[in-house]
Amino acid sequence: MIKKAVVIGSGFGGIASALRLKAMNYDVTIIEKNSDLGGRARTFYKNGYRFDAGPTVITAPYLIEELFSLFQKNIKDYVKIVPLKIWYQFIFSDLSKFNYTNSHKKNINEITKINPNDVIGFEKLLKFSEKIFNKGYLELSDKPFSKFTFMLKQIPALLLLKSYFSVYKLVSKFIRNNKLRKIFSVHPLLVGGNPFSTTSIYTLILFLEKKWGVHYAIGGTGKIVSSLEKLMKEVGIEVIKNEEVIKITTDKKNITGVITKNNKNINAKVVVCNADPPFVYKYLLDNKQNTFLFNKKINRMDYSMGLFVYYFGSKKKYNNIEHHSIYFGDSYKELLKKIFDKKILSDDISYYLHRPTATDETMAPKNKDCFYVLVPVPNNLSKIKWKEEGERFKDIVIKKLSLTLLPEIEKYIEDDFYITPDYFETELKTLHGSGFSIQPKFSQSAYFRFHNKSELYNGLFFVGAGTHPGAGIPGVLSSAKVLEKIVPKIK
Repeated sequence: MIKKAVVIGSGFGGIASALRLKAMNYDVTIIEKNSDLGGRARTFYKNGYRFDAGPTVITAPYLIEELFSLFQKNIKDYVKIVPLKIWYQFIFSDLSKFNYTNSHKKNINEITKINPNDVIGFEKLLKFSEKIFNKGYLELSDKPFSKFTFMLKQIPALLLLKSYFSVYKLVSKFIRNNKLRKIFSVHPLLVGGNPFSTTSIYTLILFLEKKWGVHYAIGGTGKIVSSLEKLMKEVGIEVIKNEEVIKITTDKKNITGVITKNNKNINAKVVVCNADPPFVYKYLLDNKQNTFLFNKKINRMDYSMGLFVYYFGSKKKYNNIEHHSIYFGDSYKELLKKIFDKKILSDDISYYLHRPTATDETMAPKNKDCFYVLVPVPNNLSKIKWKEEGERFKDIVIKKLSLTLLPEIEKYIEDDFYITPDYFETELKTLHGSGFSIQPKFSQSAYFRFHNKSELYNGLFFVGAGTHPGAGIPGVLSSAKVLEKIVPKIK
């Protein structure tokens, strides 16, 4: 007997879910509101430039390879994923630099230049990060946290691993130098969290990168999406684009299907949402079914920061710029407080600069450079009017780039555009325009996050940034692996 499953949304989590459900013998339809697949990982094209819209740091590439091997396919026949030698170049407001690489020896040398007394602390931090990785990633990232009793069993181990510390506090236990503390605590910002409040479980990323490295797909992250789309079609998954799901239908507590904007009614007893869980519960379901405790849970949630992302081509090549650069402004803790707590837009920005043409010249026309710069900003609970602030803020970003990494860039920019938290709220349907759904605090992790198996409905499941284990490509791909343990098996 073949059962029907519908997947809403085609980010990495949705695509991975569709493939894993197909491998479980479900008849799968994936529905995407936009004209292209990818969600946050879609691709923008402009006059010969290709811009990856969102995720650009590929770690744990085996999770992508698994999706092909489920159907006895070889990923190398679809996309080429290559390791980077320099993972990130960190730049400080005094314009000093730190190259974080795939060579442990070189990393030690870089640390020694800043503070030789922190070398031993870094070695200890990596060992502690490995312990967190073994528990938090290898053991728990693909396990469902549907029952509180399962969460309780993990508490002793998580307490031993100092999960009640923030990432910054844990790093500071090992590292003394302020510059190095920033470098080794920055990872939460790549998944929507404040290093000063994100649970230290996320320091496992330090070891995850050491174990598998940082990679890039030739043709951009969008090439991975198009390769997976090709695979979905080959294995018989129905892909529907330009169709927005406006309601998930139910019979009391049981899921019965979905209705789209064009009045298409698809019956299914299994619906997987790669859409933002708080948005789904608020707008796609009958919230009369919400329990008192569930409403309390939703109302107490803290959401990730918003993102201002400026995409631009350059007529001049900047060959000295690495693939991934992270610039720290004058303030750090104060800036993060403004973004996450006070919800104030600051002119003293920090940013992440992506230059795919450092590795792949096909991303831009000949002898030109392709960039995007991502700036953390408050989410839309700030009430910032981006239609009024957008151009002013873009000018601030360009000026900062010109003064720091890209001298005179204003002379060479062409084919530029930007997205703000409004894009995330209207196009990607994330509540409050958050860049990564809810924050990865301890009180919003594992059991305390939105469950992969809905707390309220039979047959409703969640994957992606807002559910367990969290945001980032390894997180959302792991959330799809959780499905194999909680979606009914077909006999």
